Amino acid sequence: MAGRQSRREFLSRTSRALGAGAALSAGTGCLPRPDGAAGGAGGGRRPNVVFLFADDMGYGDLGCYGCPDIRTPVADKLAGEGVRMTGYYAAAPECSPTRTALMTGRYLHRVGGLECAIGVGNVGRYDDAIRLAERGDLGLPAEQTSIARMLKDAGYDTAVYGKWHLGYERKFFPDRHGFDHFVGVLGGNCDYFHHCEASGLRTLYEDGLPIRRNEHMTDLIAGEAVRFLRRPRRRQRPFFLYVPFTAPHSPYQGPGDRRPAALTEAEWNKGTRADYAKLVEHMDAAAGEILAALDEAGLADNTIVFYVSDNGGNRKGRNAPFSGHKSSLYEGGIRVPCIVRRPGVLPAGSTWEHPAITMDLTASIAAAAGVQPPPDRAFDGVDVLGQIAAGRTPEKRTLCWRARRGRRTWRAVRDGAMKYLSRTDERGVGQWLFDLDADPGENSDLLAARPEEAERLKRLLEQWQRDVRHAR
Repeated sequence: MAGRQSRREFLSRTSRALGAGAALSAGTGCLPRPDGAAGGAGGGRRPNVVFLFADDMGYGDLGCYGCPDIRTPVADKLAGEGVRMTGYYAAAPECSPTRTALMTGRYLHRVGGLECAIGVGNVGRYDDAIRLAERGDLGLPAEQTSIARMLKDAGYDTAVYGKWHLGYERKFFPDRHGFDHFVGVLGGNCDYFHHCEASGLRTLYEDGLPIRRNEHMTDLIAGEAVRFLRRPRRRQRPFFLYVPFTAPHSPYQGPGDRRPAALTEAEWNKGTRADYAKLVEHMDAAAGEILAALDEAGLADNTIVFYVSDNGGNRKGRNAPFSGHKSSLYEGGIRVPCIVRRPGVLPAGSTWEHPAITMDLTASIAAAAGVQPPPDRAFDGVDVLGQIAAGRTPEKRTLCWRARRGRRTWRAVRDGAMKYLSRTDERGVGQWLFDLDADPGENSDLLAARPEEAERLKRLLEQWQRDVRHAR
């Protein structure tokens, strides 16, 4: 009963908050390189950035990652023109946390309250998030300097079209984070045709104002991105175009599935693998429209294009060859496809097998654009694209995760090939140890055979948790 009351309270307050306006925030002191030149591999002109972000697409849902039943010619062609990463990880197994890491270039845990996707209607889903939501603070604060703010302060045009999912309150909107223009939905999902959540709450906005459109959400997103690329000034200033699709997240409505009324909550997650596949294929075609507009504008040669998923697929997705799904820290929940093209800089048709993580993409964008974060918010990521361009083998690194929802907490640490994984919930604590080189599917638990290795990794995880503790 308390949960239902909390939900109604949040929906009511959110509806009021979405109508409130406020002045734009000031810049946050992001630092361009002292010489004003572009940094990172390639040098010379500062590159444009197009970031195509899939929502809940599994590692094995693209043809170039071995998918047998979904056609993705745009992604496959892009992989042939750029780099296909096979050791790339999302910073979290859910939407809002990974987006936080992408925007900040830092472990999401440093922000607070975003270790779980923000619930529809602005609901917190674990104790820290509930506390912040109750006081209207559940979201990414503007002072947590975003990559969009860094680029905007350095002279870039910035735009986001699609799914935001970093806060419903007006103070968390994209314009507070350095985006010049936003058209999209605030929450984690929406009816693809009626652009509302299962509760009926409409969250489709242009900048700070609610809007109504009459098209499939994937087409709406692609259309806005194409219009952005066709504007005359695109050749005058570098740009950051962030395109977070809502596909293939539920509800599973393909372009031919329009109906007069919005889906009910009971219908929201119904669908088959074939329904899911239609969303992936439609999104891939929409990505093709965006890339075609980039070509038509003569901008492709100086543009870094990313094609990435925010976390692993759910049970309708395909995470093969890995086990587990979205919301877990098994490889299938966090190992995701990542394709990057930068003509003349990144080797075409290549594969990068080394571990990388969401924050590395942020650091790579910043390095290529010649910008730096404020001194008190240094990146946790590294310039992985610079490493790829130089053909440099990266040093061994330690990557960590923690994901919370309700009373459940997942923790994981990867150091070299070894991975320690734990899950704590009302049933107790489960622990596992895997050698990912020998066992990428995490089928053979080595905990009993190698307890000293497990303890070593647990100590690394404990130190990391102390390092990323937030102050909110």
